[in-house]
Amino acid sequence: MTTKNIINSFEKNGIISSNTDNELSPDIQNIINQVEKLTDIGIALSAEKDTTQLLEKILLGAKSITNSDGGTIYRVDGNTIKIEIIRSDSLGIYLGGEGNTINIPNIPLYDENGEPNLKNVVCYSYHNNKTINIADAYDAVNFDFSGTKAFDKKNNYRSKSFLSIPLTNHEGEIIGILQLINAIDPETKEIINFNSVSQRFAEALASQAAIVLTKQQLIADLESMFESLVKLIATAVDEKSPYTGGHCRRVPELTSMLAEAAHETNHGYLQDFTLTEADRYELTIAGWLHDCGKIITPTHVIDKATKLETIFDRIHLVEARFEILKRDREIAYLKQQISDLRNNKTPSPAPPIDGESAARLKEPSRQLEQTFQADINQLDKDLAFIRCCNTGGEAMSDEDIAHLHSLQKLRWSLNNVDTPLLNDEEVYNLSIFRGTLTSEERKIINNHINITIAMLEAIKFPKHLQNVVEYAGGHHERMDGKGYPKGLSREQMPIQARAMAIADVFEALTAKDRPYKSGKKLSEALFILKKMKEDGHIDPDLHDAFIEHKIYKRYAEKFLDDFQLDID
Repeated sequence: MTTKNIINSFEKNGIISSNTDNELSPDIQNIINQVEKLTDIGIALSAEKDTTQLLEKILLGAKSITNSDGGTIYRVDGNTIKIEIIRSDSLGIYLGGEGNTINIPNIPLYDENGEPNLKNVVCYSYHNNKTINIADAYDAVNFDFSGTKAFDKKNNYRSKSFLSIPLTNHEGEIIGILQLINAIDPETKEIINFNSVSQRFAEALASQAAIVLTKQQLIADLESMFESLVKLIATAVDEKSPYTGGHCRRVPELTSMLAEAAHETNHGYLQDFTLTEADRYELTIAGWLHDCGKIITPTHVIDKATKLETIFDRIHLVEARFEILKRDREIAYLKQQISDLRNNKTPSPAPPIDGESAARLKEPSRQLEQTFQADINQLDKDLAFIRCCNTGGEAMSDEDIAHLHSLQKLRWSLNNVDTPLLNDEEVYNLSIFRGTLTSEERKIINNHINITIAMLEAIKFPKHLQNVVEYAGGHHERMDGKGYPKGLSREQMPIQARAMAIADVFEALTAKDRPYKSGKKLSEALFILKKMKEDGHIDPDLHDAFIEHKIYKRYAEKFLDDFQLDID
């Protein structure tokens, strides 16, 4: 609505007198000034993103339009009204917002019987959803101003005119109250009533303020819901496996620590790298989502603690076969003993046997026992060797792999069917060079990053989160271009993605909840990290910032066990 339309409306409704002269009357000039103020305040409110600053601008704008000495903004908080900001020019009161903390109790909207509290002006305004304009609080008989009078007496003040306006959102819900105290005549400086023009402008401002506050609350609620969903996905990934619990929570924090270190570095390659609050938020979201693709990775692959593990560790089946084989060898040995005894049975009465003859009779039995015991000992050694191979702790040598294949020559009987002691699939798994995953299982694990990227690309991220996919999807790339899934080089990756790559590696090295290893000590982890820097795996400048700013120490003190903290 233009200024002319507003003036015509006020004239039509008798709020101001019409003026046929070319010159503007003081009333009309005052309205023009208030319209201009209202416009400027509305623009300022729309641009403000900080809620505290917004509330302060609302109150200061309302005071300016109505030329009032003081004012308060209340927010509805359940069944009470909470004081957010109090300002008084003449008393120098500056509480709430950017001022001092408010220690005034909330005002109940209902009494002890559950009836609406109508004695308090702001509560009455809330319950009736209407503006309350009081000329003189001391003359008001429908409201309890005893607290106001006590305040006046204590501070040598005179609270007179009051204007309480509900802040109503788009759903008709009252979210707060704007209250103004003591309108001041700009010329005489006397306290006057809030006239109808000032009231209308204050109501217009309150309407704008309610819209902006509601918009901010809706944005905050949406962001909160989004963050909750992000953390829900990350938690689901972590809780899917007891061995990776916490990974998706620790990596974002470590990534942020390293990014801050890069931000604080004022020399070399990183000296021009800076982070805004929006950048930090975006990186945190990317960190929480960096492994979301693991939600579809089979649990038996993620949790594979040993080479023979699928749904369970099949080493127990191998152990059972060895026990059966040993039992069969023992049965054969005992049968042979029985057969020898029968073949050497002497008719009664038997002639005396001298010592030399007795020794000759015992010799075959002793040889048989030695052969049997050597056979059992060898089976025990072979089983111990297989158990060692199954752990995946040490790299397999060519001799170890040859030994595994030789064990396939051992046979055991199942339902009278002669079967190899180790089948081809078991030998294939036990021959894994390092770790516990086959090449096929490694591809399944690595594919989680492709799934992560696909999942994140399916989300329509807002402008301030446009880089989430790039940050989260790049944490398995290497500086030398030998990473995956895209084989990006250092120059093709943003610093944030490189920081997350280091965080992901360091967390994995020091994590104490992996099924296939214990968490490494700091000295070991840092040695490996340094080697990865030299081999072109991780960013050298970020590595140096990681060390220079002692990010490893801050992280370790928060997440690692005491035995891992072996260096400062």
